[in-house]
Amino acid sequence: MAFVQAIVQAYAQRGMAPAAALAAARIPPALVQDAGARITALQMEALSAAAMRELDDEALGWFSRRLPWGSYGMLARASISSPTLGLALRRWCRHHALIADDIGLHLDAQGATATLTLAEHRGLGDLREFCIVSVLRNALGLSCWFIDSRLPLLEAAFPFAAPPHAGVYPLLFGVAPRFGAPQALLRFDARYLDMPLQRDEAMLRQMLQRALPLTVRQYRRDRLLVQRVRQVLAQAPEAAHSAQTLADHLHVSPRTLHRQLKEEGASLQALKDEARQQRARDLLQRTDRPVKAVAQAAGFASEKSFTRAFREWTGLAPTEYRRRQRPAAGLPATGRSSF
Repeated sequence: MAFVQAIVQAYAQRGMAPAAALAAARIPPALVQDAGARITALQMEALSAAAMRELDDEALGWFSRRLPWGSYGMLARASISSPTLGLALRRWCRHHALIADDIGLHLDAQGATATLTLAEHRGLGDLREFCIVSVLRNALGLSCWFIDSRLPLLEAAFPFAAPPHAGVYPLLFGVAPRFGAPQALLRFDARYLDMPLQRDEAMLRQMLQRALPLTVRQYRRDRLLVQRVRQVLAQAPEAAHSAQTLADHLHVSPRTLHRQLKEEGASLQALKDEARQQRARDLLQRTDRPVKAVAQAAGFASEKSFTRAFREWTGLAPTEYRRRQRPAAGLPATGRSSF
């Protein structure tokens, strides 16, 4: 309820009544004064959406100037074209300073750890906690959405004493918080910064129609292991890559490798097939290598087994696939018949 009280206070700062927003979220006004009361995530979403529109301020009174409706969507649009999460987050931090200079956001990666810090440039007043929690949780939620993966935190620190409702923080950040820190920050495994974005502009437009769940949604799937396996396979798709050799390379046991891949909705064989298929497609499109050589480079023992697998992947024989893809890619057809 402390977060509801903060929104009500934002209304008071503007000399406006929160009755309509509370009604939209089905929160009885009398309940607002009960510090021990709780609301659901859907109620928080409805309340925040109504308040942001009524106040025309997506910051809900945190900053010295309002952030009109659509401000955070603009930040997301400025980052969606980034190839990796690291670049997307750095763009998000840089552009956030253009719309609100009361705080500063900075992403730093040193060794195996990445840290997103929030610096306060002006006093945030009574809404300080609500501001810091909201901005950091929004950054975390958007990051998870960008890569369609859980981003488990190693640490979440806040520069104020533990509030009476401190028990809600692990629900929001997935880790026990550290209060009384010199600066607000989120710390996580730096390898997530190299993960490619899984979203595009069309997905962003759809997400922005209901973006607020990002501030409370916890992703269960973690794509990092899948990505690490993909990177190893892409470096040498022609290699056998048994579960044992991959597990040794990734410093896990074969059992753990299979279990975590299953939890992430993947399998080692599917990832190996994906790497071989991509290698084969690239070679057929970009080179004139005979099909037998392409088969070997993609890790197949024979041209016959490669052709059979390639038909299952694409519905086409390798030679037909090459013929169709060359004109589409703007490449001259070789006219060779030695495939």
